[in-house]
Amino acid sequence: MELELRHLRVLCAIADSGSVGRAALALGFTQPALSTQLRRIERLLGEGLFVRRSTGMELTAYGAQVVSQAREVLARADTLGRRHMGRRPTAAAPTLRLGVTNTPVVPTLLDTLRDACPDLRVCVRGVYATGELLGLLETGELDAALGVDYPGLPVRHSSAMAHRAINTVPIFVALHVGHSLAHRVEVPLEELSEDTWFVAPDDGVGWPGAFYDACQAAGFRPAGTHEFHALDQLQSMIAKGLGVTAVQPTVRPIDGVLIKPLAGNPLWQRHLLIWRREAVEASVAEALHHHAVRVHRNLLAQAPHLQRWVTHAYSAARLPDGLKAASSRPG
Repeated sequence: MELELRHLRVLCAIADSGSVGRAALALGFTQPALSTQLRRIERLLGEGLFVRRSTGMELTAYGAQVVSQAREVLARADTLGRRHMGRRPTAAAPTLRLGVTNTPVVPTLLDTLRDACPDLRVCVRGVYATGELLGLLETGELDAALGVDYPGLPVRHSSAMAHRAINTVPIFVALHVGHSLAHRVEVPLEELSEDTWFVAPDDGVGWPGAFYDACQAAGFRPAGTHEFHALDQLQSMIAKGLGVTAVQPTVRPIDGVLIKPLAGNPLWQRHLLIWRREAVEASVAEALHHHAVRVHRNLLAQAPHLQRWVTHAYSAARLPDGLKAASSRPG
């Protein structure tokens, strides 16, 4: 076996996601196949690169050196590929045009970038659907975007773009404080079969299909639905007992609203950084990803309903790797 670019991408994917399973999902492999690939790479290099801990897959000191060099090699290979196709690599635009979907990281991320990257100017464009963000990236109207996809439905884009996972989190449910299931630590999805659901519209990458598939797997189709996604108004309607809705675990509930995990975690969402290779320098993409990961994990650590679930999941020894790291970090 000789080390190839695809092997370097495997190492970077595992390092970025902190999990062989999520890396496999992102790269289109099965988890056993990617585990075998990792063992072969480690045998070739003569030393272990990762250690499995309670927080997920962590790089060894040697592994950190290898992944750092792998990123440099991959960046240079991308540059060579662009030159080979007759295109000159372009510098990052004076202003980074960043598209964002419904994600809570934006205010803190922009504040963090202002301090960490003072020479980087960011112009934000809010868009509901990740599918629309992808279209704006493809046409060159955006340089980078914060979007989402879903396990089993990885985001698809042209070779002109790249993406990297920020985090993968379970989707929770928001319900009225007087709901009959308000006392539950976790809410079984099938016991919400008679509730009216507020369902966000098509996001172009798998929602609400993923929601309806989960309902079908639970043995029902919602009795009544409203298509709605404006979060402030949505919470007001939930607070009045008009229905329930799926939400990100980082949502801060208003008075009258409870945020609860769904039993068995039937719904997941992966948060992504997506960017145009020619429009965003590697160092800028690295900074965006690094700070987005930190901000998102801190938000998870500050969500009391999530931390209650984390404590419960720890006691049952079934907490997913992607959230163990967030649970161990201070706000």
